[in-house]
Amino acid sequence: MTPIHRSATNAFPPLMKKNAGLDRFTRYATDVVAIILAWTCTIGLHMSSIDLFGMDALKFVVLGSLCWFLMSLFSKLYANRRSNKFSEEIVFIGYHTILFAVSLSSLFFFLQQNLYSFTFFIIFLSYLFFFATTFKYILRKSIHSALYHGKLYDKILLVGATPAAWNFYETVNKFYYYGYKCVGFVDNTSTASLNGCPYYGSIAELDSVLKSQPIDEVVVALPNGAHKEIRSCLETCDYHRVPVRILPDFYQYTSSVVQMNNIGMLPVLNVNQLPLDRVENKIIKRVFDVLFSVTFFLTAGLILFPLIALLIKLTSRGPVFFKQERWGLNNAKITCYKFRTMVTSSSDLDETGRYNQATKDDPRVTPIGKILRSTNLDELPQFLNVLMGNMSVVGPRPHPTPLNLESIHTVDNYMLRHIILPGITGWAQVNGFRGETKTTADMQKRVDFDLYYIHRWTFWLDCQIILQTVINLLRGDQNAY
Repeated sequence: MTPIHRSATNAFPPLMKKNAGLDRFTRYATDVVAIILAWTCTIGLHMSSIDLFGMDALKFVVLGSLCWFLMSLFSKLYANRRSNKFSEEIVFIGYHTILFAVSLSSLFFFLQQNLYSFTFFIIFLSYLFFFATTFKYILRKSIHSALYHGKLYDKILLVGATPAAWNFYETVNKFYYYGYKCVGFVDNTSTASLNGCPYYGSIAELDSVLKSQPIDEVVVALPNGAHKEIRSCLETCDYHRVPVRILPDFYQYTSSVVQMNNIGMLPVLNVNQLPLDRVENKIIKRVFDVLFSVTFFLTAGLILFPLIALLIKLTSRGPVFFKQERWGLNNAKITCYKFRTMVTSSSDLDETGRYNQATKDDPRVTPIGKILRSTNLDELPQFLNVLMGNMSVVGPRPHPTPLNLESIHTVDNYMLRHIILPGITGWAQVNGFRGETKTTADMQKRVDFDLYYIHRWTFWLDCQIILQTVINLLRGDQNAY
């Protein structure tokens, strides 16, 4: 989120201003070190015919650093993502490395520098990706550690005690790595409270608060109709040269792609079409699904499928595969394939007729089924669904018919999750909302994440979700049972 003045509004990802220049310089410097180390390892370990410390080395490092930073203008490599999962940053590093490779190889081609072969670039880029990822992870953890110990925080003053203000306060308190600390709030209702946040008086006292308190930023969270109060706050903050942001009351658009621009002096809110409504995006996603699935079956699938099938047959009676009716694109019923993880006598419905979701230590789950479910390996047969075209690698998880019928009337916007193909993994799953949904609120959060994905789909978001799924598989998921 960028600081706003007057007519602009935005969401609130973190922006740490304290020592921002030092932080930016550190990130630039570590990337230069990564380039030097990648060069050194490539030449020292693989290309001994090239001079390690000569003019060619200096020229390569200088031009390489230049291309690296120029490409960051397109890849947004240095955008602040410390509050997001590191898998997102890895994806952006990979994307940036591709742009860097194209630009650097093109530059050397035009300079007629034939010293560097294709093999050299592949080895160099592999080392560079490794070092850049490692350094960014170390920097990320260093910043998180400093924030955890109460350093580097921006002191925030909230204006208003609306639900938006409450949500903002709870969010920055829960997730320390946003780098915010709410030191107080002002509101015209003296009885207002924000779960322990100090009350500094009415909105009219904002001027005196800014004079007496060291405030780094003001967040205005007033109702949209409070035009006079909002303008007064903006003018007061401008006078004291304190950055100000607005939390707009646009909850009905929170899952949509919303952009602000101006027509003349008037701010306009644009709610864009869905990314996957575009034919070119549908083609990209489908081609990726097919290539990814075929690659899986020709590599890991050749080993995993017969091995898992054998283990299932040896440990319990019944078929290897479990077939279940679920809802796919446009509510069409599809047959979803999984490795069987429960005894064959288990039922999908409980005594009351409700869908019987798998629970922790569920007695219906077989011994090998526990391992398959905890590692997500039971979902592998759904790559067959992907090849058949009724599922995607990434998308909202398809729910069984009884669970859909239960949720239609209790979860807001539930049916909207079916406007794209369901997926083997999804944005909700990598954000902790996989497996059992114990309450309607749990299902609502899952649907909210699904709608976020639908409205903000990009190819790189799919890559991030796949990477995070692999990371969760390796380190274990507490909701996988």
